[in-house]
Amino acid sequence: MTLTTVVETSITAFDSAEWDRCFPADPENWAFYHACEQAGPPGFTWYYATVRDNGRPIAVVPAFGTEYRIDTTMQGIGKRITNRLYQLLPALISLRLIALGSPIAEICHLGFAPEVAAHDRPALLKRIIAALHEFGAAKRYGLLGIKDAPSRDDGLWRSALLPSGFTRLPGLPTAVLDLPYADFEAYLASLSKATRKDMRRKLKAFSEIRVEQRREIDDVVGQVSALYEQTVAHSELQFERLPPDFFPQLLRSLAPEASIFLYWHGEELVAFNFVIETADRLIDKYIGMNYAVVPQFSLYFNSWLHNVRYCIERDIPLYQSGQAFYGPKLRLGCRLQPNWQYFRHRNAALNTILQFVAKFVRLDRFDPAIANLVKDAA
Repeated sequence: MTLTTVVETSITAFDSAEWDRCFPADPENWAFYHACEQAGPPGFTWYYATVRDNGRPIAVVPAFGTEYRIDTTMQGIGKRITNRLYQLLPALISLRLIALGSPIAEICHLGFAPEVAAHDRPALLKRIIAALHEFGAAKRYGLLGIKDAPSRDDGLWRSALLPSGFTRLPGLPTAVLDLPYADFEAYLASLSKATRKDMRRKLKAFSEIRVEQRREIDDVVGQVSALYEQTVAHSELQFERLPPDFFPQLLRSLAPEASIFLYWHGEELVAFNFVIETADRLIDKYIGMNYAVVPQFSLYFNSWLHNVRYCIERDIPLYQSGQAFYGPKLRLGCRLQPNWQYFRHRNAALNTILQFVAKFVRLDRFDPAIANLVKDAA
């Protein structure tokens, strides 16, 4: 066995089959990352850390570099204060960050070739962390991080990072809905009486909306982009900002698994929902809405109910509904899967300051659902 560890600067350094064998059946595959590299949000540099055995990748993790605002997770009056501070002294708020994970994926994808035994994986991950540290120093990144390490890999990440001085914080959980129901009515029956009554009322408001499923949107890409921008403007938590050509590029690259639901009121496009579909799950990736008519048609909840019905009718057992807006999702039957953030700054003094700041910007301070999840996972 001859092992080499390297941080690549393009996913084209990997054969697609070699990458995908490290992530069997994962819908966010080589084609997904390739499309994101080609048309993804500005402000990010894409990297891919790998351990190769005689040239063949046996462990891989996507990564990225960016200017990171340490107040990204803050909300309310605190965010208004830091926005003002950023205008006056941006160097106090923004740091050069290199992180394992991706700004356009909900979890940090850590993949191993099938032949890699479980007991060999911690050592391979430590090699990747060391390579990231060395590569980040050469590129003058001060802050090292891991974005949204999923709970299923928690033991691996903790053993590799905590002894090296990384700080662990809660990330945005992934909301999933199990769908063991024979039909849509059975799902509604699983909800509380008050919620069920509320959803039936919202469904009546949806009678004027026509839903169209598409796998290309070249004729409406401007309208889709405008709806996305409205949604970004209404969100307090936004790490990335996707360019207009991102959605059509992703549709082309992930065909036929990717599609987009368009919601029409007459001739007006009032909402869209970008999804990735596999035999075992529907991933709700992106949504955009015209907020002038959101209350009239209950667009968010009705897009949710449409997706649930879609899954049940096609025997898709799991609906993955994304990050944020956790209160309503729990009310609608979701469970939350924890994700974790890790960070360490090269400068010891600055790292100490960041550890102090982290106590005030950590996500569980702003969202009761995350606070309860962290308490249960502790």
